[in-house]
Amino acid sequence: MSAMAKAPVLTPQHADFPRWYQDLIGKAELADNGPVRGTMVMRPYGYALWERMQQELDARIKAAGARNAYFPLFIPESYLSREAEHVEGFAPELAVVTHGGGKRLEEPVVVRPTSETIVNEYFAKWINSYRDLPLLINQWANVVRWEMRPRVFLRTTEFLWQEGHTAHASYEEARDYAARIHREVYADLLRNVLAIDVVLGRKSPAERFAGAINTLTLEGMMRDGKALQLGTSHELGQNFAKAFDTRYLGADGTRQLVWQTSWGASTRMVGGLIMSHGDDHGLRVPPRLAPVQAVVLAVKSDDAVSAAVRESAARLRGAGVRVETDERTDVPFGRRAVDWELKGVPVRVEIGPRDLADGTATLVRRIPGGKQPVALAALPELLPALLEEDQAHLLRESRERREARTTEVATVEEAAEAAAAGGWARIPWARLGPEGEARLARDAVSVRVLVAADGSVPESDDAPGTVAVVGRAY
Repeated sequence: MSAMAKAPVLTPQHADFPRWYQDLIGKAELADNGPVRGTMVMRPYGYALWERMQQELDARIKAAGARNAYFPLFIPESYLSREAEHVEGFAPELAVVTHGGGKRLEEPVVVRPTSETIVNEYFAKWINSYRDLPLLINQWANVVRWEMRPRVFLRTTEFLWQEGHTAHASYEEARDYAARIHREVYADLLRNVLAIDVVLGRKSPAERFAGAINTLTLEGMMRDGKALQLGTSHELGQNFAKAFDTRYLGADGTRQLVWQTSWGASTRMVGGLIMSHGDDHGLRVPPRLAPVQAVVLAVKSDDAVSAAVRESAARLRGAGVRVETDERTDVPFGRRAVDWELKGVPVRVEIGPRDLADGTATLVRRIPGGKQPVALAALPELLPALLEEDQAHLLRESRERREARTTEVATVEEAAEAAAAGGWARIPWARLGPEGEARLARDAVSVRVLVAADGSVPESDDAPGTVAVVGRAY
C-alpha cells in the first residue's frame, strides 16, 4: 500500500471476519458494548432493524392464532427445579437474585432465561376444560443467560426476543402447530423478508432444547461459511405438563395432561442479517426489511435542490417507499455517502444542481452496485420494482453461497475437513450417528440440522434417508 492510499473503512472480510463484524457494528452505528460484560446497547439504527423484524414476526404470529401476553422477569428458583432436564440444561447460564430491599430473600429468584416454567404455572390455573384449548400465547421480552463468550447480537448475556407457548389437547395438534410456526412464521420471515436461504429441519437429540421431545430449527450459512441458528420451534410433549400438573377435562369426562410447544427468535437475527449480507463496504439490508429503503440526498446547499429533494421524497413515500432525506450539506458529501453505504440503505437518490438542470437524479444501488442517471419523474414508478429485484438478488446470493459451499461426504473425517475448509457437509445420519457427532464435537464441529434426503423436514430422527448437515457454528 502506498503512503497516499486510504485505509479501508472496515477490515476486509477475507482478512479477519470477526474484526470486520465488530467494525461494521461500530461504524454503521448499530450497537455498542454495555457496561456489564456480555450486555449491549442497541443504537437507534440497530434497534430500527429489530423493530422491523418484530413487526413482521408479530403479524405472522398473530396470523397463526397466537395472542400477546406478558409474564414476570423474576421466576421463583423452585419453578425451574420441577423439570429436571430443563434446570440441568440452563443451570450454567442462570442469573440468580438472592437479595432485595436490603434483605436476603426467603427464596432466591431467577432472572428469566426462558419462560416455560412460569407460563406453565399459569396455564395450570387457566386451563380447565377441552374448551380452553388450544391456548396460544406469545410474549415479547428480554431474557438473561450468563454468556461466557459474548459477541454483540450473536451471544449476549441479555437479549430481546419473542417466545411463544401453547397448550393442545393432543400430541398431533401440538406437533402440527410447532411445524406451522417453523414454516409459516420463521421460514417465511427469514426467506421472504430477511432474504436468508435457511435450511429447515430437526435438531439431533444431543442438540435439542432442554426439556423438549423435538426441536425444529432454521440454520443459515454466513458469509464465512459458519452456521447460525436463526429460530427454533420445540415440541415439549407432556414434560412440563407433568411437572406443573397442567391438565384439562376431556370431552369424555377424564382429566388429561396437555401437549405443549414453545418457540422463539431473538436479536440474534440482526447478527445473522449482518453476516449473511454485509460486504467490505458495510451492511446491505434487504429492501422488504429495511427501515429506510431509499435516502434522497442533497449534493450541495441550494434552495432549488432542497425543494427537489423534499418533493422527490414525498412522491416516493406516496409510492409506498420508506424514505428519508439527507440535507446535511455542512457535512462533506463523500462522508454522507459512505455513512449510508455502511448502513446498507438499498437505494440512494442523489440530487445536485446539475442533476436538477437536467431533470434527473443519480440513482445508486447498494445491493447489486452501480449508479445511473434517472429522470426525477420516473422515480416513483421505477424504485419499487428495483427494490424487489434487489430483494431477490440477496436471496439468490444466499442460496448460491450455501449450495456452493456444501459438500456431500461419506465419513466423519471428510465432514470435519469440509467444516475446517469453511463450509458445510452433508452425511447420512445413519452413518454419522451420536458417536460420530461426539467425534466431530472434538473439532468444534456440530450437527446443525437433520433433513430428509429431498431437503424436507424428516418425520423423526431415525427416518430412512435422514441426512445430517454439519459445520462450525456461532
